[in-house]
Amino acid sequence: MLRPAPNNPCGCPQAVGDDRHMEDQQAWDDRDGRIEDDADGTAPGGDGGGQDARLRRIAAWRASERTLCRMPGEFSMGERLTALAADARAVYDTTEMPDFYGDGPVAELERRTADVLGFPAAAFFPTGTMAQQAALRAWAGRTGNATVALHPLAHPEVHERRAFGTVSGLRTVHPTTAPRLPTAQEVRDFEEPFGTLMLELPLRDAGFVLPTWQELTDIVEAARERDAVVHFDGARLWECAVHFDRPLEEIARLADSVYVSYYKTLEGLSGAALVGPESLVDESRTWRHRYGGQLFQQYPAALSALVGLDQVLPKLSSYVTHARVVAEGLADGFAEAGVPWFRINPEVPHTHQFHVWLPYGAEALDDAGLAQSEETGVTLFRRWFPASGGPPGVSYTELTVTEPGLAWSARDVREAVAEFVRRLP
Repeated sequence: MLRPAPNNPCGCPQAVGDDRHMEDQQAWDDRDGRIEDDADGTAPGGDGGGQDARLRRIAAWRASERTLCRMPGEFSMGERLTALAADARAVYDTTEMPDFYGDGPVAELERRTADVLGFPAAAFFPTGTMAQQAALRAWAGRTGNATVALHPLAHPEVHERRAFGTVSGLRTVHPTTAPRLPTAQEVRDFEEPFGTLMLELPLRDAGFVLPTWQELTDIVEAARERDAVVHFDGARLWECAVHFDRPLEEIARLADSVYVSYYKTLEGLSGAALVGPESLVDESRTWRHRYGGQLFQQYPAALSALVGLDQVLPKLSSYVTHARVVAEGLADGFAEAGVPWFRINPEVPHTHQFHVWLPYGAEALDDAGLAQSEETGVTLFRRWFPASGGPPGVSYTELTVTEPGLAWSARDVREAVAEFVRRLP
């Protein structure tokens, strides 16, 4: 559960203690269905007004002439398949036969991913949930300790229905509850042993936040001083290079193993990869089979991931840089519009995604955003959500800047904010 701390009047996410966290796990499970990895921003598993409202939102977003991003869920199956067929020819010989239990394009994707991230081996998984369970279960066997230290806002704690403990027999502990990754000192001082330190980069549910490079290297060193291995939940690692001012390979190699997603940032159809030492990756393939992840054919997902590596990855630095322009424009726009309180979190985005907080109910904000899309052809915000455990009437949204957003100037953002605020009650 999240609540604003007494000294945190902005209402930004802050995890509470372990007992309270477990009591409210079901609330987070419900939230999982509403917004987690919502490819079209429409919250298909939540109430959200039902299917008719969802289709209305998609229609408005598709028709918008100006938007900060395009979500995969805005496109029909035919549109996505047509685009994939056209793009795949540039990254793989599509006259070859499809993969058979992981060869062909799947093997090529594994090779390229391992090369980009500087590891000797990679294994393709249908989901990141499965990939991380395989990795951490293997590390537990090697370290002799099934305890994983991670943040209470990390993906496995919030969005995976207790999979670590229920399926893989792992136990989790939290070196910090602050809305950031643990410090090196917090790792050193934690009162009980753990075999693996898992770091989500960026920490999505705290606002897609990252430590500094020095802080990250110190955290990793502190874990190794305790004879623990380090695993990166790098679902969105791809966009971290700008903040750290380091190449992806240097960032990834800080860890003993890394999971990356192909659809969260690279716009693939689905899938994930685990990279690490060959022996660990080989063992993860065994667990992948046991978990039911040894699929007969996966070439559409693999080809779309190869397209993402080839076409999207090189653009990410421009998205991150421009997100800072958008964030500044939002802040200026809210101030000019006389909004009584707002929060851009982080104030200077660490990646191309960040949180925006406003003192209104989620329904009113949703209505204003949809009206703006339908009436002006401009989509600034998509879905809003109540601050779980926070003060009534405070809501937040996740904002993403991709290629369509590069056309927005700071003035464009300010003007869009004025139109949005004009539609609020």
